[in-house]
Amino acid sequence: MPAFPTFRRALPWTACLAAALWCAGAAQAEKADRSLPLNAEADALRYDDARQTSVFTGNVVITKGSIVIRGAQVEVRQDAQGNQFGIVNGSPGFFRQKRDGVDEFIEGTAQRIEYDSKADTVRFAGSAVLKRFKGTQLNDETTGNVIVYNNTSDVFTVDGGIANRTPSNPTGRVRAMLTPVPKDGAPAGGTPAPTPPANLRSSPQLEEGRQ
Repeated sequence: MPAFPTFRRALPWTACLAAALWCAGAAQAEKADRSLPLNAEADALRYDDARQTSVFTGNVVITKGSIVIRGAQVEVRQDAQGNQFGIVNGSPGFFRQKRDGVDEFIEGTAQRIEYDSKADTVRFAGSAVLKRFKGTQLNDETTGNVIVYNNTSDVFTVDGGIANRTPSNPTGRVRAMLTPVPKDGAPAGGTPAPTPPANLRSSPQLEEGRQ
C-alpha cells in the first residue's frame, strides 16, 4: 500500500479557436490543498510499487483537502519529492476545488482530467466544462474541447474545434457565460448587489469570436 493515498474501501483537435480567460485579482485556489494527504475510495485498487502508482477503479472518489475528484478510473502517481499527479477517466470525470479565502468553488467535468500538484494545474480534455460558483450560485461557465486551469495564476485557457462539435454547437466554438461585476458595488437593475465575484476578463480572440 502506498504512503500517499489512504484507501478506505478496498475491492467492494483544422484550426482550433483558443481563448484565455483571466481572473484579474482573483483569489487563488485553496493553498493548503497541495500539502494535505490524499484519500481514496474505490471498488478496486492495483498498486505498482516500482512506479509508485496506484490505479483505482469503480466509482472512485478522491479527496485532498477541499479537492474532490470522481471518475470511473483514477491513476495516482507520486514522485520522489512528494508531488502527486492524477489522471481521471470517467463518463465524465469530475473535479471540484475551493478558492482560497472566499466562498467560491471551481468545478469541472471532462472525459479525461489531469491533476498536477507540482505545477498546480488541472487539464480537462474531451467535452470539457468549467464552472465557477459563488456559494451555491453559478457565476461563470465555459465549455470547450480542452481547458487548462492554473491554480497559482488563476488563468485558464480554452481550446475549441472539431472535437468540440455537438448538435447544439455544430461549429465547435468555445462558449462562455461570464457574470458582470457591478461597478462600485452598485446594485444592477435596482436589485440588491451581491458580493462582487472575481473579475473575469476575456481575451481579444474570444471577443472576436463573439462578433
